[in-house]
Amino acid sequence: MIRKEECEKRAEELLQPICAAQGLELVDVEYVKEGATRYLRAYLDKAGGIKIGDCEAASRAWEAELDKADFIEEAYTLEVSSPGLLRPFKKDRDYQRNIGNDVELHLFKPDADKNKEYIGMLDAFDSESVTLSFGEGETKTFARRDISLVRPYIDFSDF
Repeated sequence: MIRKEECEKRAEELLQPICAAQGLELVDVEYVKEGATRYLRAYLDKAGGIKIGDCEAASRAWEAELDKADFIEEAYTLEVSSPGLLRPFKKDRDYQRNIGNDVELHLFKPDADKNKEYIGMLDAFDSESVTLSFGEGETKTFARRDISLVRPYIDFSDF
């Protein structure tokens, strides 16, 4: 049985050129087991938003490449979709794309201020930390190892 990380890496290597050729961004690939079913999922995006036709075209091309490579022994379901508006940040490019935007940040455990959740503007990040600003010059830097989730913040009360 292939390891999860290796499966995701090999699947990503097959999908990346397909995405590049179609003008799509490969946001993430995951290989997971939910109940008795295994899923190989890809999340795609592009400027102006991803459409179902984009997902379908990428899925068909990717499926053909996966069939040729034939490195996954178990039965699995292939899924290709948009990552959604509130997708968690997984890669540095997610942070980079959101500099200056409001984000929601969750910690694994409460910090010295006894908070586990923050909403603020993403000011900066590096491999060790993430810095948010909260207006009036107030900033706070969080160690990435303490962060369980960072994602875009959308105030739905504005709609």
